[in-house]
Amino acid sequence: MTIKVGDKIPSAKMKLKTSDGIQEVTTDELFGGKKVVVFALPGAFTPTCSAKHLPGFIQRADEIRAKGVDRIACVSVNDAFVMDAWGRDQGAGDKVMMLADGNGEFTDALGLSFDASGFGMGKRSQRYAMVVDDGVVKALHVEQPGAFEVSSAEAVLNVL
Repeated sequence: MTIKVGDKIPSAKMKLKTSDGIQEVTTDELFGGKKVVVFALPGAFTPTCSAKHLPGFIQRADEIRAKGVDRIACVSVNDAFVMDAWGRDQGAGDKVMMLADGNGEFTDALGLSFDASGFGMGKRSQRYAMVVDDGVVKALHVEQPGAFEVSSAEAVLNVL
């Protein structure tokens, strides 16, 4: 079942590469008591993700935070090393938290995975953006396959 506005974020674990190594991040730690914008995409270093999706959130991070957002997180079904390298390549710095959902646990729990095996990519996340306040989904925008319209940083700013 796909998550919807008003639902509580399910429990799951993701990974984050830090200067201290790979750290586990639980959804309780990520969302508890915080207003978080989380966006997900099919894959690090892929064309739309690298040219538009992640860069938009990096460029608009200050505007998003000015609307009361505590954290901006990017999620992809990639490993923590790839997410870290992609974040460095894109200049994410401390603007966007680069979370690895390597086994798709979080993505599956949300009901937002899809099979990209036909493209040689295995299981991936659908492209979406959501606003979560203290673990409850306040806004959710899932893209149609191949589209990039409703999950951009600009679209998120319009619902904050």
